[in-house]
Amino acid sequence: MNEVILIVEDEQKLASLLHDYLQQANFAPHCLTSGLEVLPWVRQHRVDLILLDLMLPGRDGMDICKELRTFSNVPVIILTARVEEIDRILGLELGADDYICKPFSPREVVARVKAVLRRAIAAAPRPQEETVLHLDDPCYKATIGGRDLGLTAVEFKLLGYLAAHPGRIFSREQLMGCIYAEQRIVSDRTIDSHIKKLRKKIAEIAPHADLVHSVYGVGYKFEKK
Repeated sequence: MNEVILIVEDEQKLASLLHDYLQQANFAPHCLTSGLEVLPWVRQHRVDLILLDLMLPGRDGMDICKELRTFSNVPVIILTARVEEIDRILGLELGADDYICKPFSPREVVARVKAVLRRAIAAAPRPQEETVLHLDDPCYKATIGGRDLGLTAVEFKLLGYLAAHPGRIFSREQLMGCIYAEQRIVSDRTIDSHIKKLRKKIAEIAPHADLVHSVYGVGYKFEKK
C-alpha cells in the first residue's frame, strides 16, 4: 500500500505541483488548504507523513504541529517562507522532523519525504518479544510472555506436538493420531476447528505471535516468523 502524504498548503498551484510529483513517486498524496481541516482529517484517516505549511488560513501551522504531537507521532515536514533561524528551531522543537524553506524544488521535497520516512521506519519500535512460548506439561498450561493462553487439554496437546517439531508439516490425520490416542472416529475437520480456536487464543494474548501456520492442501506447522 502506498504511503499517504498529507499536503497542507493554501497556495493551490504549489499544492497541485507537490501532489503531482509525489504521485509520480508512487505516494498517495492528499491536499488540504485550511489549517482548521488538518487535525480532524488526521484523526479520521491513515497518514504516513505531513507536509505542513506554517502560514495557513484558519490555524497556524506551528499550533497545528504542537497539538498534533499530543496524539500522533506521524512525521511532519514544515514548508514555509519563514527563513529566520528561530522559526526553524521552534518548528523542530514542536515536533517537526524536517524543515524546508520556500522557494524549493519539488524533487527536493520528494527526496526529503523519502528520507524522513526511512528514518521513521528505522526508528519505529519493534513488536515486543511476545513469542516466547512455555509449555507446562504436567499442568497442561501454555503461556506466551508469561500470560496463560487458557487452552483446553486437546488444544494443549495439539500445540505441544506442533511446537516439538518446528518447521515440520503435519497432515490432519497425523495430528488426529497425536491428540486422539484412543483411535476414536472424528472428522478431519475437527483439527481445523481446534487450530482456529488455538490461533484465536494466541492472537488475544500476543497479536504478533504468528506461530501456527496453514500449508494449503497439506496441513499445519509450527514456526516463528
